[in-house]
Amino acid sequence: MHSSLLPAPLGYDLAAVDISLPPSLTFSDDWSPSLSATLYKVHAWGAPYFAVNSSGNITVRPHGSETLSHQEIDLLKVVKKVSDPKSSGGLGLQLPLIVRFPDVLKNRLHSLQSAFDYAIQSQGFESHYQGVYPVKSNQDRFVVEDIVSFGSSFRFGLESGSKPELLLAMNSLCKGSPEAFLVCNGFKDSEYISLALLARKLALNTVIVLEQEEELDLVIEISSKLCIRPVIGLRAKLRTKHGGHFGSTSGEKGKFGLTTTQILKVVKKLEQVGMLDCLKFLHFHIGSQIPSTTLLADGVGEAAQIYCELVRLGAQMGVIDIGGGLGIDYDGSKSIESDISVGYSLEEYAAAVVQAIQYVCDRRSVKHPLICSESGRAIVSHHSVLIFEAMAASAYAAPTFSTLGLQCLVEGLSEEAHADYHNLSAATMRGEYEACLLYTDQFKQRCVEQFKQGTLGMEQLAAIDGLCDMIGKTIGVNDPVRTYHMNLSVFTSIPDFWGIEQMFPIVPIHRLDERPTVRGTLSDLTCDSDGKIDKFIGGESSLPLHELKGGHGSGGYYLGMFLGGAYQEALGGVHNLFGGPSVVRVLQSDGPHGFAVTHAAPGPSCGDVLRVVQHEPELMFETLKHRAEEFGDDDGNNVVNAAALATCLARSFNKMPYLVASSCGLNAVNNNNNNNGFYYCSSDDDYNAAAAAGGGEEEEQLSYCCA
Repeated sequence: MHSSLLPAPLGYDLAAVDISLPPSLTFSDDWSPSLSATLYKVHAWGAPYFAVNSSGNITVRPHGSETLSHQEIDLLKVVKKVSDPKSSGGLGLQLPLIVRFPDVLKNRLHSLQSAFDYAIQSQGFESHYQGVYPVKSNQDRFVVEDIVSFGSSFRFGLESGSKPELLLAMNSLCKGSPEAFLVCNGFKDSEYISLALLARKLALNTVIVLEQEEELDLVIEISSKLCIRPVIGLRAKLRTKHGGHFGSTSGEKGKFGLTTTQILKVVKKLEQVGMLDCLKFLHFHIGSQIPSTTLLADGVGEAAQIYCELVRLGAQMGVIDIGGGLGIDYDGSKSIESDISVGYSLEEYAAAVVQAIQYVCDRRSVKHPLICSESGRAIVSHHSVLIFEAMAASAYAAPTFSTLGLQCLVEGLSEEAHADYHNLSAATMRGEYEACLLYTDQFKQRCVEQFKQGTLGMEQLAAIDGLCDMIGKTIGVNDPVRTYHMNLSVFTSIPDFWGIEQMFPIVPIHRLDERPTVRGTLSDLTCDSDGKIDKFIGGESSLPLHELKGGHGSGGYYLGMFLGGAYQEALGGVHNLFGGPSVVRVLQSDGPHGFAVTHAAPGPSCGDVLRVVQHEPELMFETLKHRAEEFGDDDGNNVVNAAALATCLARSFNKMPYLVASSCGLNAVNNNNNNNGFYYCSSDDDYNAAAAAGGGEEEEQLSYCCA
C-alpha cells in the first residue's frame, strides 16, 4: 500500500504518484523468440507445422517434421507480399486474410495414410485403409481439388451430405482414382438418391449410406427405374456415447443412424427384393474430437460386432467406415478431459482402430474389412491461417491532478461524499487494503449520485473517476487488461468461438523477439457485444500482447488464428454485412522468398455482401448517382462535383467492407490503376483527389461497378 497516496492534510501532488502497471508477465527483461514460443505454446499446438524463427516471426513448416530450415515460410513476409500495393511489387489485397498452405494439406493426408498403413502392416491386418474427406469441413474448390489430387495414389475419396456437396464431389472425383469412394451421407430425398445413382452410372465408386429406414424404399424404387445396381451402406446408431460437446450425434438418442431393430428390418427387406448383395458398407460416427483411444476402441469394437452380424445374415460386407472423430490438439495440452484437445497421436489413433476391428473379426472368423474414415478436421485444420490486424487499443489515461485541482474537487462535494473522501484518505494512510476498497467504491457512488442530481459537473466527475482509477491501480486491483480493436468479424471468420466457445490458438505473427508488455482481449468491428474474443487456450481470459506502434490507424500489428481450416469458412455469416476475408494459396518454393503465391482472391466487396441479402447494388448505385447529379453541386463546390461523387460511390461498392488505413488519399488514387479499381474514399482529401483523377476515368469506374 502506498501510504502517501491520499495524504491529509491535502497537499500532495498526485501527478508525482507512480501509477505504472506492475508487470503482467513475470519474465526477465531479456527476451527471445524461444521464450515467446513457450509463452504462446507454439511447440505444443503447432508442431510440426508452426514455429518461431530467430527474427521473432511465426514460420510455417510446410512438410511437417521433414521440412528443412530453408523451406520454412515466414508468415510476415507472406502478409507483406499480399498486402503491399502492386506498385511496390505486392498483390494489393486487403486484410483480413486467409493463407492456405497446400503443402501442409498434402502432408496431413500422407501422414494419415502412413499411420494406417503402418498399423495395418505391423499388426498383420489383411486388408487396407482407404479414407474419404467430408467436404462439409471446407468446401473450397481448391481445397477439395487438392485433396483429390494429393490422395489419388492411395484412392482417397470424398464424402457429401447434401445435393450441392454431391455435385462438387462428383465433379472433383472425375479426376481422382476410380476406386476412390464417394460416400453419400445425410438426409436424402428422391433427387439426392437419383443423383447418387447417376454418379454410379458415371463410374464413380458411389455408396448410398442409409441414415433413415424410409430411405431404403426410395433407393429400391429409383434404382429399379434407372436400372442401376446400387452399393448400399448403413449408418449404425451405436450404444457407445462420446460425452463431450461434440458427442451429441452419438448414442442411442443420436440424430442419425439406424437402431439394431431398424438394421434387421433393412436386411430383411433387401433380402425380400433380391438386393441383399448390394449391402456392403457399414458406417458409424461417435462424434467429433474423440478424446481418447479407449473411447474410440470401444465404439469401433461395437461397430465391428454389427459388421460381423451383417456378414452372418448374408450381406456381402466389405467396408467399415468409422466416420469422423479424429481430433486435433488445439491447446497443446494432450488432455482427454478437454473438448479442444486429444490424448493421442495419428499413429495411436490408427493402431487403436485396426486392433479393435481385427480383434472382433478374428474372434468371429470374419474376413478383415477395408477400413474407411471420414476425417475432416484433422486433415484441413492446420493448412489454413487467418491473419488480421490490430487497428487500435484502449489505453489507461493516467490522471494528472494538481494540488489546487484536487482541493477544489473536494470542496465541491456533498457532506457525505466529503466524509467518504476523508475516510478513504485515512484508510490509505493506515495501509488498510479492504477499507480502502470499500471507501473508494462508496465515494465514487456518492459522486455519481451527485452528478445525476445536477450538483456535480462533468469535469468533476471525470476527475473523480481518474482519482478512483488511480487508487485502484496503485494498490493493484484495477484490471490491467486492454481491448485491442481488430479489423475482423468474429461472426464471419471465427463463428465457432461465438457459437460454441471453440477456442483456437491466437498469436502475434511477428515481434516475438520482443517481450509482450500488456495483456489484452480482442474486439471486432461488429456492433455486437458478442463480437469479441476473451477466452484463450490454456484457460486464459486475456492474451499477452505488444504495444501498438504509432497512432490510430497506423496498424502494422498482425495476429494469426491457427488450426481454423475446418468449418469456419462454411459457417461464417454476414453480420453487419462484413464478408469473408481475402484468400491466397501459398506453396513452398526454392526461390528467393521461399514461397510462391499461386492463387489470390480479394474478399467479397460491399456489393457482393449486399447481394447476399437481396439488395441490388447496380440499382442502388443508379439511385445514388441520380441523387448526386441532383444535389452534388448545390454547395457551390466545383471540385466535389456530381461526377466525383458518383466515382467515389462506384468505387465504394467494389471495396471490401473492412477498414483500410486512413492515409489512402491521393496516393491511393494514383495507385488505383495498379489495384484493380479498388479504392476507398474516407476523407475530404479523398474526394478532392477523386475529382482530380476522375475526369478521365469516370466511365470506366462507373461501368466497372455496374458490370
